[in-house]
Amino acid sequence: MKRVTERRTYSYLGPAGTFTEAALDQVAEARGQNWRAVHNVGEALADVLEGRSDAAMIAIENSIEGGVSTTQDALATLPGLRIVGEYLVKVNFVLVAPRGTTLDEVSVIAAHPVAYAQCHGWLGANIPAHSHVPASSNVASAIGVLDGSLPAQAAIAAPGIVNHYDVDVLASGIGDNANAVTRFVLVSRTTAPPAPTGADKTSLIVELPHDHPGSLLEMLEQFSTRGINLSLIESRPIGDELGRYRFVIDADGHIEHERMADALLGIRRFSPRVVFLGSYPRADRQIVHYPDRYADDVFVEARDWLRGIVSGEPEA
Repeated sequence: MKRVTERRTYSYLGPAGTFTEAALDQVAEARGQNWRAVHNVGEALADVLEGRSDAAMIAIENSIEGGVSTTQDALATLPGLRIVGEYLVKVNFVLVAPRGTTLDEVSVIAAHPVAYAQCHGWLGANIPAHSHVPASSNVASAIGVLDGSLPAQAAIAAPGIVNHYDVDVLASGIGDNANAVTRFVLVSRTTAPPAPTGADKTSLIVELPHDHPGSLLEMLEQFSTRGINLSLIESRPIGDELGRYRFVIDADGHIEHERMADALLGIRRFSPRVVFLGSYPRADRQIVHYPDRYADDVFVEARDWLRGIVSGEPEA
């Protein structure tokens, strides 16, 4: 009897038409599976932890706005999660309205505050006298204009909105930065990291010990002395007292690499709390390069040399 393969479920920030949906569409193994639209990052991660979903796609960084604090804080405080992949989505915006609306009829625009902030230049040049009505998401802004729940004639949304709602596009490419990108991560329950590809990154959250001169430098030296480049380092308040911070770190390389494993051992000795978020393939697939003195076999040889000394082996 042929075994029926169970469909997997993926949570994402909905409704349909969001940038998060566009990121999930890049995951080959998610196509044709169950996609569960949720309202926020907390709900998406709860789906994973409580077994309603196998994985969740969440935004973690924007090239204009920086790190997504709600995501970073959730990953720092919710145990049992692991990043298994990252995906980049180019952030383009369109101005949409109900069918038959013209641009000269628009005086009030519905938009998520982040999207609105990234379209200031275009709006100032083309609709200088407009006013803004905040919306909870890019899709919610369009829905609010269509159903009349928001007092606006047009909405800023992601281009994918046209695939799901009956709207006219009044203008395309209205973002002020044509190179804006949002980085998303696919998060599952804790599992072994995927095998190294040579184009990987490792994500961590590290708390500093109680503040003392040079504590941040001590943390950074764990990476620099092993030839590891940091592609991201951001501070977030821990929240228990003023002046206490945790650091969100992306380091080039994989935990199975000797230099990365050695650095994580150093970090573990130094920090009161380390959260390993995952080692996974980089979205850009760029190979990680490093000097020969930090190659894996150099670390292996050094450990073998020390082991020989401790065991009393004669030197070659």
